[in-house]
Amino acid sequence: MSGMGQVVATAERTVRAPAERVRAALADYSGTRREVLPEQFSDYRVDAGGQGSGTRVHWRFAATSKRVREQDVEVTEPEGSLVERDTRSSMVTTWTVTPADAGSSTVRVRTTWDGAGGVGGFFERTFAPRGLRRVYGDLLGRLERRLT
Repeated sequence: MSGMGQVVATAERTVRAPAERVRAALADYSGTRREVLPEQFSDYRVDAGGQGSGTRVHWRFAATSKRVREQDVEVTEPEGSLVERDTRSSMVTTWTVTPADAGSSTVRVRTTWDGAGGVGGFFERTFAPRGLRRVYGDLLGRLERRLT
């Protein structure tokens, strides 16, 4: 698979709520998580589970108005993080929540996928991470408002 590069998008935000609450809220796919999703997500449904590991969830994610992808996501919780693996693509998103000062927490989200080669790949690598960072920033802002 020459010419394919891994694309990485990361975001980080301090949320004014304790780590345990933030982690539980992110893992609550049948409740809080659904409620804090930005408008880039649609057709959201829980196909199995609903709380953390073992959950299977479906959504349509609009990276741009022209690029919408259907995602069937399987959730695992290795070492206290929350990992969302899209079974339809190479996309994997990892959420890590760590305690910060005074009852706050730091949330880090990292998404990786195998990018296209060539010019399309260049655009994917330069624009997609920025767009995803914005979406995650929005999601975490909504989560913080929900928890405080």
